[in-house]
Amino acid sequence: MASADLGSMFGAKDITTFFGVPACDDLEAIDAKAAILGVPFATPYPSVGPYCAGAPRAIRAAIAPFSNSIGHVSFDIGEPIFAQGGPSAVDCGDLVLDPSSPEANRHLIRQSVATILDRGAVPIVIGGDDSVPIPLFEAFEGRGKLTIVQIDAHIDWRDEVDGERFGLSSNMRRASEMEHVTRIVQIGQRAIGSARPDDLDDALRWGAEMFSARTIAREGIEPALERIPLGDRVLITLDIDGMDPSVVPGVIGRAPGGLGYWQVVELIHGIAERAQIVAFDLVEFMPERDVDHLGASVAAHLILNAIAAVHRG
Repeated sequence: MASADLGSMFGAKDITTFFGVPACDDLEAIDAKAAILGVPFATPYPSVGPYCAGAPRAIRAAIAPFSNSIGHVSFDIGEPIFAQGGPSAVDCGDLVLDPSSPEANRHLIRQSVATILDRGAVPIVIGGDDSVPIPLFEAFEGRGKLTIVQIDAHIDWRDEVDGERFGLSSNMRRASEMEHVTRIVQIGQRAIGSARPDDLDDALRWGAEMFSARTIAREGIEPALERIPLGDRVLITLDIDGMDPSVVPGVIGRAPGGLGYWQVVELIHGIAERAQIVAFDLVEFMPERDVDHLGASVAAHLILNAIAAVHRG
């Protein structure tokens, strides 16, 4: 007997784009409200290499069984993901990058995101490790003030790690050095990571506002949402290890606790109600450590919620 799967049940076959949205191989031809872009890595540390490179493929595969149900109700939002008929999102595939050429990788990512922005679309970036957001942040230079909301188990304020200044532990430090980044709200810190006392001091001195996972568990998400001024232009950067590992086991550094699915969903939509989401990225998913595709499914549904929020913005 053939094994049962949702794709067969729902009639979804041979789907290669995220949720079955139209493909767009030419960034200059984008005509949609949101543009999905796979970025397998940017600046890998030599010690671990591009360990999240398979994430875009795995996340697309996790949502593919639902692609024939694109017009069905998503009860996360109470209606179909794409209101008013057909999709207003395209999937631009994955960038072709070279682990041995991090500077070239960053340049390509930055230019690709800039092109998406020039076309009037909101970039939805599927990483990849947590060095990917740095060139994403850079692409907003000259486009007005930017608030970054980071959901992460770690604060990522290292100036360098083994001489590398553009790696996954340094993205918030690099963001703080960009003139167009005027506010940083960090949500979900917990356990032990790469941060040293001086890194935390520097972050707080700069003005980063932090809401640890313990604080969120005690006080909920509203205090964090209240720190986002009405009407701000917000980039949400979601490191998936900010979530509880029982929800997303496929990460390199599992730590007890973390945010749950609904907390992250409510953060996404709460931000959209207060501000304008101008970009969203999801990084640090490691398919090789996933359990029965659980984390990939969670990641894919969070991306759907982000697309839904952008679509209605």
